[in-house]
Amino acid sequence: MSEPLLEVTDLKKHYPIRSGLFRRAAGAVYAVDGVSFTVAPGETLGLVGESGCGKSTVARTVLRLVEPTSGTIKLGGNDMTRLDRAAMRPFRQRMQIIFQDPFSSLDPRMTAGDIVREPVTFHGIAKGRAADDVVASLFEQVGLRPGQMRLYPHQFSGGQRQRISIARALALDPQIIIGDEPVSALDVSIQAQVINLLMDLQKQKGLSYLFIAHDLAVVEHISHRVAVMYLGRIVEMADKTSLYRTPKHPYTEALLSAVPVPNPQIKRRRQILDGDVPSPMNPPPGCPFHTRCPHAEARCRVEVPLLREVAPGHVAACHRND
Repeated sequence: MSEPLLEVTDLKKHYPIRSGLFRRAAGAVYAVDGVSFTVAPGETLGLVGESGCGKSTVARTVLRLVEPTSGTIKLGGNDMTRLDRAAMRPFRQRMQIIFQDPFSSLDPRMTAGDIVREPVTFHGIAKGRAADDVVASLFEQVGLRPGQMRLYPHQFSGGQRQRISIARALALDPQIIIGDEPVSALDVSIQAQVINLLMDLQKQKGLSYLFIAHDLAVVEHISHRVAVMYLGRIVEMADKTSLYRTPKHPYTEALLSAVPVPNPQIKRRRQILDGDVPSPMNPPPGCPFHTRCPHAEARCRVEVPLLREVAPGHVAACHRND
């Protein structure tokens, strides 16, 4: 196994809740509460879970778009958790992000060419005609025509706008790209095109991806390994074959039971979870999933299960695996 490109250890992001005349801290939102994972060179790690479980906060914290409360973030073995803006600049080139909404993530006042050219000139990679040539090449790599560089974002379809976002992410020749639900706002047919484009680019350039999504079918198609999040924590992580065939956590089992099966001859029993996701402002004691788990025992209500290896390369946080 090669050394990890990205290594995240015990990452936490807590947002303080302030109240009263003097705005004193009266609590916190535990958006991310002790997340650890690695991404190897050329690997795609899928990060899945319900809305509000902390997936996007993980993405923004890893990129230092928001500051972590605690934990460490290493890229290529270098700890970048507490670096200032100047020291972070070389790492910005090595890590890029594709946002969820291609309609709001592109500046409507800039042409598509200028949007992609901006990081190229800002980081001093190329200027003038050389920068134009770099942008034209990036457009061709993502399936757009160089002649479309003069058009504005509103003149493109949703799928084409996301291709512009991908070209912008590729502009600095990064080592890892974080996709924050990059296809969830697109039509299903366009989703497949964008996913296949990302996989082709990964083969050509040796890219690593942290791919965040709530659609398990999409994640299975693109990922090598999958991590499942619930209420700010990773509750299970394994290679995609093991996780989809033999899930070891009841939350993962419930998620997989909701994935549509294309074969009508196969009958899958749907697992309906009781209740709602607890508030991240007041997470339950013990196992965070015990309030909705059909297998919860007295132990689950008081003791937090550790994320430990239950099969080779397969980790889960559930007392049933003891």
